[in-house]
Amino acid sequence: MDKQVAEIRAHSRAMVRELDVLDSQHCFGRYSLSECHLLTELESMGEASAGELSERLVLEKSTISRMVQRLIDHGEILMRSDQSDRRKKRLRLSAAGRKATAALHAHSNHRVGEALSFLPDSDRALIIGGLSAYAKALRYARVASDYTIRPITRRDNPSVAAIIRDVMTEHGAVGSGFSINDPEVDDMFGAYHDDRAAFFVIEHDGELLGCGGIAPLIDGDEDTCELRKMYFLSDLRGKGLGARLLGHALNAARDAGFKRCYLETLDSMGQARRLYSKFGFTPISGPMGNTGHSGCDSYMVRDL
Repeated sequence: MDKQVAEIRAHSRAMVRELDVLDSQHCFGRYSLSECHLLTELESMGEASAGELSERLVLEKSTISRMVQRLIDHGEILMRSDQSDRRKKRLRLSAAGRKATAALHAHSNHRVGEALSFLPDSDRALIIGGLSAYAKALRYARVASDYTIRPITRRDNPSVAAIIRDVMTEHGAVGSGFSINDPEVDDMFGAYHDDRAAFFVIEHDGELLGCGGIAPLIDGDEDTCELRKMYFLSDLRGKGLGARLLGHALNAARDAGFKRCYLETLDSMGQARRLYSKFGFTPISGPMGNTGHSGCDSYMVRDL
């Protein structure tokens, strides 16, 4: 990981230099880099409030307000009152703003096109996929900074039990054959307080929103663990924290000496299965060990 981080940072610095980002005075014409971003994002949004632009550009509202006012003064942005609330203001590009943005796109498209012309089609596809994945990972890392992943404590037991029951009920995983009925649900700390087991929770502002862990596979060989009770409340989904927690669980499995990780889930839990696939889990035809969860219909395993 350290070598990969160093290589990415070096390549990023090279890109910054080649794209003239270090010259923060101008991005195109008389526009600053931030103003170029604001114009292009406002174009894609069609219309937006200053607050929405602040979220999109990840800039303070005061900074957005100053930029918006400059662009209004220069005639690139128009402001109107929101029909539902006259106190709120909506922003959109003026004709001059659309013309400036079109010129900016033409300039940027030429620069990117010139660079891509030096690469074969296969490399272009790799770059597009890699940049997309890296941008998403950077956003996930920013969002995740407000969340904590830590080992479970005894005081977490009621909240973890509630998460497990809420999510399983949401997906119809109730009744005989599902882990919602496991005796351990009400004492997850006690059940995973072992050298070869680990269980983690995700916390935000003192509230638990997700959980998951590993333990030896019941009636399995000593080299195989099971990924257990990895569930997230709806507020946590789509933030990349599932991948973060899964990484913690797999590292714990390696540290405990396991060589394989097995899991059982439901075919209807498509988002979860896609995450497992990205982490190298592959489907198998039937269950391993003896978990007692006959209600599951999807089984996966990966080497560690």
